[in-house]
Amino acid sequence: MLDSSAPHGTTANSLAHAFRRQVVRNRTKVAVVEYDASGTRRSITYQVLDNLSDRVARYLVSQEVGSGEVVAAMSSNRLEAIVAYYGCLKAGATFTGINPAFTDRDLDYMIGHAAPSVVFADQKNAGRAASTDGVNVVDFDDATLFRMETVPDEEDPFEIVATENDAAMIVYTSGTESRPKGVVVHHRNFLIATTPSWLVDDYVNSSDVFLLLAPFYTMAGIGTVTNLMSIGATVVVIERVKADVALNVIERERVTNLSQTPTFFAQMAAAESLATTDLRSLRHCHTYGGPIPKTVVERFSEHAPHIVWATYWGQSELSQLGAVGLFKSLEDIPGGDLRWIGKPMSAVEVKVIDEEGEPAEVGELLCRGPAVMSGYYKDEDQTAATIVDGWLKTGDIVGIDEDSNIFFFDRKKDVIKTGGMNVSSLEVENVLKSHPDVQDAAVVGISDEYWAEAVTAFVVPVSPDVFDREGVLDMCRKEMTAYKVPKSIVVLDELPTDGQGKVVKRKLREGWKAQPA
Repeated sequence: MLDSSAPHGTTANSLAHAFRRQVVRNRTKVAVVEYDASGTRRSITYQVLDNLSDRVARYLVSQEVGSGEVVAAMSSNRLEAIVAYYGCLKAGATFTGINPAFTDRDLDYMIGHAAPSVVFADQKNAGRAASTDGVNVVDFDDATLFRMETVPDEEDPFEIVATENDAAMIVYTSGTESRPKGVVVHHRNFLIATTPSWLVDDYVNSSDVFLLLAPFYTMAGIGTVTNLMSIGATVVVIERVKADVALNVIERERVTNLSQTPTFFAQMAAAESLATTDLRSLRHCHTYGGPIPKTVVERFSEHAPHIVWATYWGQSELSQLGAVGLFKSLEDIPGGDLRWIGKPMSAVEVKVIDEEGEPAEVGELLCRGPAVMSGYYKDEDQTAATIVDGWLKTGDIVGIDEDSNIFFFDRKKDVIKTGGMNVSSLEVENVLKSHPDVQDAAVVGISDEYWAEAVTAFVVPVSPDVFDREGVLDMCRKEMTAYKVPKSIVVLDELPTDGQGKVVKRKLREGWKAQPA
């Protein structure tokens, strides 16, 4: 008789174990390359990354930080953040990233909600993180843990304690609520869903040199690093995410893949250096967060016709998974419809339902499979409302055809995607309404070729004659992270409402006339 007392697959099966196995296979291969703001290059091999993250894991254990504890990192994209991440995973703790551009208000909420036992930070952010009482802050630039001058000489590898059933990360994302939600993702989600799907769908492979442009604290950032390190690829990070910098690094590092928003690809297409950059190594350009403009694809095709584009849709709640579609030219897009976001990835099952919950060609997209999050951190009610009978309610309105091609139409919830970042319209509205000059406010995303959606505020002032537009914007800049600040403020006598007194945002979008902020 078989002994089934132990859960199958829980031994030596975590993201840390997956990484360690690649270390054995690729000891001397470069794992991570970094370019700081000055353009200085650093790199570490898989072996060195393993040894350094062992140091971090030992430190965390010495601080009694392990399973059930949260560890955070607050910095720009840099080597030390990845070292801290894998050290955290090895110790069995749960990792979360903090946006270094957060205002004090955002930062206080984030640290208060996640309650990290340790915060790793770069020098310019360590002081801010330490301002919260009771937080143990470790400065990347001061700590001996992160000294990379020589290969650490450890006697024995750290014995990884994490299992596939442990929570690997909490990724904060904004919905329609006024505060970010913490998406809890377990090791298992990536091990059996995300990473295998990326391989099956040819999104990445082990020989790739991937230029990471997404911030590490987002799912696009931390998820991509996780997948690349789990298959033995190389990740390149740059502190200054600028078009000319990216083009230079693509040529220098022989980059094969990069992923960013249409906004960033538009910047690259407009860069003078595009025409003189050697793009022969680049096989894939991945784009997400909105449709890629035709002019951008055509501009790249002039200089690198071999490049394959990937349109990608995903959610933190799906452990980064969703849908992907590959195309080499605009003629390859089904129906020529740039709203196309591809087909469901291999570990995702989808259905589209109408308002009554019945199958429909156009409606809300629901997903299920092993990639679905375990829930929102410290929010059982929101979890129950989002995952129903195993199906994740994405809140996105899509169309789907008989070949499973998915076309993104709109958002059921009022989330604005601007430059690849999610903005809660309710959060911006609440900040606007807190200004003494503002009587009422509504915020929507207006279609924009550069931003995908521009955050646009419609304001009813207390007194139109004394409305201080710049004063309102200054307050927004102090209270919110930069990408949330309205690009335009439109002054109205009243907001359009329905019979129940609810603001009809569709009318705002249809009748909008730009007024520069």
